[in-house]
Amino acid sequence: MTLGVKPHRSKWRESVLICRKCSKKLRGGFGKKGKRTLRGLLKDVYGDAKGRRAELGIVEVPCFKLCPKRAVSVALGTKPGTLYEVPEGMDVGDVLEALNIPAVVGNL
Repeated sequence: MTLGVKPHRSKWRESVLICRKCSKKLRGGFGKKGKRTLRGLLKDVYGDAKGRRAELGIVEVPCFKLCPKRAVSVALGTKPGTLYEVPEGMDVGDVLEALNIPAVVGNL
């Protein structure tokens, strides 16, 4: 018996937690003109699927209390206990490679 806890299916291969406060401080910081958020770029790469149908769960969360300068704090669901600093201006392909998240072929 699960005591009221009900599991649901999801296509997520990874969950990416992005610090909302870091993103707000940068006012973008990513993309060709440096005006896109990391969350926005990742959503572009992984397409329009939302919620449980998406391959990558991208969630903005409250502050991690890491507060890097000119970077965004990120945590991955498959790597508990580790926080990453993603510097502003980093190419989205390089971000995916550094975090070991497989890119969707044809979307980069």
